[in-house]
Amino acid sequence: MDYVSALVPPVVMAAFFIGLVVTIVKSQGGPNKAKEDAAVDAAITRAEAGPQTPRTEGA
Repeated sequence: MDYVSALVPPVVMAAFFIGLVVTIVKSQGGPNKAKEDAAVDAAITRAEAGPQTPRTEGA
């Protein structure tokens, strides 16, 4: 019975990992894909625009 208790944690972790991967794959695309792509494009554009001037607080 020691082999059962030794195998249970890895099997449970593998099942959760497979479920996580399946959820990630299923959530790709769909109706929110354009909105997500636009958000990523905007973030990349801001990053490529260069450093912005820091705000001074209390002034």
